[in-house]
Amino acid sequence: MGVFTYTDEHTSSVLPARIFKASIVDSHNLMPKLLPDAIKSIEFIKGDGGAGSIKQINFAGGFVKHQIDELDEKSLTYKYTLIEGNGISDKIEKVSYDIKFEGLPDGGTISKMITTIYTHGDFEIKEEELKAGKEKVLGLYKVVEAYLLTTPDAYV
Repeated sequence: MGVFTYTDEHTSSVLPARIFKASIVDSHNLMPKLLPDAIKSIEFIKGDGGAGSIKQINFAGGFVKHQIDELDEKSLTYKYTLIEGNGISDKIEKVSYDIKFEGLPDGGTISKMITTIYTHGDFEIKEEELKAGKEKVLGLYKVVEAYLLTTPDAYV
């Protein structure tokens, strides 16, 4: 098995608690509303959204299942593992994400994400594939950020 880890950071002028609530805690309600052409629905197929829950995201062209490993609203941390669906194959066993939102001195947020990809055998991920995955995640983050900036009373 191969293990590939990379980190990403993104800053925002939105407060950490707001962006955490919108993009993590209430993502199952918010994301289908913000991206109805891409995300058809998000549902919990096991649990209520806390650790141990399994969330299924249904896209126009498939689905993914995430197992929530940790969700801590006090420390603004979220850990989950992509366990089934698009992105999982005979070459990729699972993908784990460790996300932390921290406040910045100016009142904004820095979001730090560690992604760990577990592959079968000696399969190696190409740089283009990593970049494409990073861009998708950043795109989702920017959609939520734009919504929060234009809707200042949401997720206060």
